[in-house]
Amino acid sequence: MDAQSRGRAENIDPADQWVLNPNTGEYELRLGNSAPQSPVPGPRASRRGRPADPEAERGRGGAAVREAPERGAEVPQPRRRRGAEPEPPPGRRNRRPVKKKSKTKKIVAWTGGGLALVLVATGSAGYLYLKHLEGNVSATDVGSAAKQGFSKDDAFNILIIGTDKRTGAGNEGYGDKNSVGHADTNILLHVAKDRTNATALSIPRDMIVDVPDCETIQPDGSKKVIPGSSQVRFNTSLGQEGRDAGCTMRTVKAVTGITPDHFMMVDFNAVKTLTSAVGGVKVCLKHPVNDKDSHLRLPAGESKIEGEQALAFVRTRHAWGNQGDLDRIKVQQQFMGSLMRDMSSSDTLTNPGKLLDLAEAATKALTVDQGIKSVSTLKDIALEMKKVPPKNITFLTVPVIDNPAEKVHATVVVNRTAGPEIFDAINNDVSFTDVKKKEKAAKDAQAARLKGTRSAPSDVRVRIMNGGATDGAAQEVVNWMQTEKSILKSENAGNAPAELKKTTLEYAPDQAPQARELAALMGLPGSALKPGRSVENAQGLPAMSLTLGKDFKGAGVSLTAPAKAPDVGEKSTADKVECAS
Repeated sequence: MDAQSRGRAENIDPADQWVLNPNTGEYELRLGNSAPQSPVPGPRASRRGRPADPEAERGRGGAAVREAPERGAEVPQPRRRRGAEPEPPPGRRNRRPVKKKSKTKKIVAWTGGGLALVLVATGSAGYLYLKHLEGNVSATDVGSAAKQGFSKDDAFNILIIGTDKRTGAGNEGYGDKNSVGHADTNILLHVAKDRTNATALSIPRDMIVDVPDCETIQPDGSKKVIPGSSQVRFNTSLGQEGRDAGCTMRTVKAVTGITPDHFMMVDFNAVKTLTSAVGGVKVCLKHPVNDKDSHLRLPAGESKIEGEQALAFVRTRHAWGNQGDLDRIKVQQQFMGSLMRDMSSSDTLTNPGKLLDLAEAATKALTVDQGIKSVSTLKDIALEMKKVPPKNITFLTVPVIDNPAEKVHATVVVNRTAGPEIFDAINNDVSFTDVKKKEKAAKDAQAARLKGTRSAPSDVRVRIMNGGATDGAAQEVVNWMQTEKSILKSENAGNAPAELKKTTLEYAPDQAPQARELAALMGLPGSALKPGRSVENAQGLPAMSLTLGKDFKGAGVSLTAPAKAPDVGEKSTADKVECAS
C-alpha cells in the first residue's frame, strides 16, 4: 500500500468499517463508499494478537467504538448492559425462534396396512406408552400352526379373521347370540417379498371344506387334538368343538395349499372403534339403502360412516345384490379399501389425536398369535405393509361354484378349475397387478441360465439330497429319474447339512448343459440353478448336487412358478373408489 492510500485508510473510523445490516442481521465490512462486503460472523477478536480492549477507543458522542477486525477475523460482539438479556448471535437477529417439535407427534406414527397397526415411540414416556399398548393386545398360543417370529426380508401371509361373537354393548342385533365365535369374515393377506404388491384373498364362510385334525393348547398348558370334520362350512374351523385360530390356519392350508404365517382376529367392536378413530370412512352406494334388519339407512352416492353405522354396513346382506354372503364380501372389500385410504390420508397422519386413538383402537381390537404379540413386531409388520402402493393391493375372492350336493343352494365349493391357478400365483409370489419388479434384472439373469445347449439324459450325473422335503423324497426322485427319465447316473446322497426353503441345483461351469436338461425334465425355475462347483459321486466322478427343499411337491411335479397371474374377473384394488350395489 502506498503512503497516500495508507493515510486514507488510517483516517477511517473503525465503527464505519463494520456495520449491522438490519435486513440480514449480519455484520458487514464496508470500505469507504463501497457496498457492504461478505459478512464474517463470530465473536470479537484482537488485532495483531493483542488482547482486545472494549474501552480502547471512543467515537463521536462518547460512544464506544469497536476495533475493526482484520480481513478474515471474526466479528466483534456488541456489549450489553448488566442484567440485560443476552442478545442473539449474529445471523439470528430479527428472526423467529426455532420451535421444538411437539412431543405428542413423536409418540406415535401411523404405519398403515390392512389393519390400523401401531406406532413408533421415543423416550421413556414413549416406552411406557408402548408397554401400555402391548397390554391391549390379546394373544393365543396356536403352537406350530404359526411361525415363532416375523422376518422383514421374506414374503408373508397373515390370516385376518372377523368373528361373529357378540362382545360389548350394542351388538345384540348382529350374528348368532349363542355363537362361540365362528370365522365369519376371512381374508388371507399375502404381501410380496419385494413389497411391490399384495393380495387380499377373501374366503367365503359358507364354503364347504374338510377341517383337518387340530392340536390346540388348553388354558392349563396341556394339548388336546380336536378331530377334524368332513364337508362342513369353513366358518366352523373356528370356535366349533373348541377350535382355535390355529385350526382355521390349518384349514386354509388344506384348502388352498397356502400356509398362513400368522393370524390377526377381531370381533364386531373392531369395526366400530377403528372407523371412529379415523373420524369415519367414506363409502359409495349405487342406490339408497333402508335395511330394517341391520337398521342401515344411507342415501345413494357418497357417505361417511363410523361406529354402529359402519358395523351395519359390513354386516348386512339384505342390502346388496342377491342378499348372499358373496355379495357382502365384495362390499367388505370395498370398505377395507376405503378404510386403508382414510388411514393413510394426511388428515390422519398429521393429527396426533387421531394417531393415538387409532393405536388404542387397533391394539384393543386385536387377538394375534404368540409370534407377533409384541407391539414392536406389529409395528414392523405394519411398516412392511405400508411399503405396498394401494394401487397394487388386489382384493380377490376364492373362486367358488354352488354346492352340487344341494337342491336348494345355501353353500358353495371351491371351483377346481379356477381356484388352483389363483392359489398357485399367490404361493409363488406373483402379482395380480402390473408392477415393476425390483428384482427384474436378477430374474432375467436367472432365466438366462435355462437357455443354451442341453445334454442327453444319459449324460446327466447328479447326487440328490433331502433338504427339507418329506421323508423318502430323495429316493423317490432317484427312482423317478432312473425309471421314467433315463437318468441312470443319479444317486441318493441322504440328508443335506441344512434345510432349504427352495430346491436348488448346484453345478460347475462345464456342467451347465446337464443342469439345463435336468431343469427341463424336473420343471426347475432358473432361480433354482446355482452355478458353483461339482462334487464327487460314489464312483469318484464329478456330479451336480440337487437339494430338495421344502417347496418340493413330488417327483415330476414342476416347481416353476407361473410367469403371470391368471385373469380374474371379480377383483378390485385398494386405490379405487367403488360404489356398492
